[in-house]
Amino acid sequence: MINTAKKGRLTVLGAVAIGAMVALAGCASSDPLSSGGGSTADSDTLVVGSQAYYSNEIIAELYAQVLESKGFTVDRQYQIGQREVYLPELEAGKIDVFPEYTGNLLQNYDKTTTAKSPDEVEAALKEALPKGLTALTPAAASDQDSYNVTKKFSEDNSITSLSDLKNYSGTLTLGAPPENVDRPYGPPGLKSVYGVEVNSTPIDDGGGPLTAKALSDGSVQLADLYSASPLIAENDFVTLSDPENLILPQNVVPIVSSKVDKKAQDAIDSVDAVLSAKDLQKLNAKSQTDKESSATIAKDYLTSKKLL
Repeated sequence: MINTAKKGRLTVLGAVAIGAMVALAGCASSDPLSSGGGSTADSDTLVVGSQAYYSNEIIAELYAQVLESKGFTVDRQYQIGQREVYLPELEAGKIDVFPEYTGNLLQNYDKTTTAKSPDEVEAALKEALPKGLTALTPAAASDQDSYNVTKKFSEDNSITSLSDLKNYSGTLTLGAPPENVDRPYGPPGLKSVYGVEVNSTPIDDGGGPLTAKALSDGSVQLADLYSASPLIAENDFVTLSDPENLILPQNVVPIVSSKVDKKAQDAIDSVDAVLSAKDLQKLNAKSQTDKESSATIAKDYLTSKKLL
């Protein structure tokens, strides 16, 4: 299944890329869970966390700054990792505010969900969350997994949809984060929903530059990139349509603990009330293209929206 030579090269490079991403993060903690996996913040402090993903950190910083502007004390715990790492901390009440994505989080708790539309997913997520956690109002902005090919591959093989992939006679290798293999939309989902067999090459940079390079140079034919990533437009990639909704809507949604009161919830909701898909794409470009820190990006955006 996995090309071990490529896996080794890409995984090593992936580690370098992750280090670079953390260095650029600006406000990130170098080791968020070093104190035994939880916050040491006092009872008057709200802990705001983020995934090890630059876009997620930007959203977390938006929440953190607007909370501070309302008088709350914030402990930033950024770059924690993926769901397998941070969800136990969130469920244990050690993190109070976390930007999440509706569809993927729903499938984490309910792998057999039949919800498809954004409204259905939002309603099902509220029911699926464990006691003590609340989903606030999702933003219009989304940043979901998407499967991409090069423009040349698309044109040469008349492939513009995931359903078209079953007509491709060659070998398909998918470049994606390691956790993709266990996701409902990963290789098993592609096979069961679209009848498409793929090999999988893990690239551990969160759909970043190494993933884009692997797709561009032909190391993989298919790549899992986040839909708000500036890399898609920069490389003229073609995002394949998903007529069967294998990948659920992934609207940005704040998940909060019972410690987050109405005043804090309203502050967080004020961010998501204005955060659009185009806004998120621009914020991501400021991070990846302009190399601005999450703190600067968040402050400029909130100021422009008169939220600071």
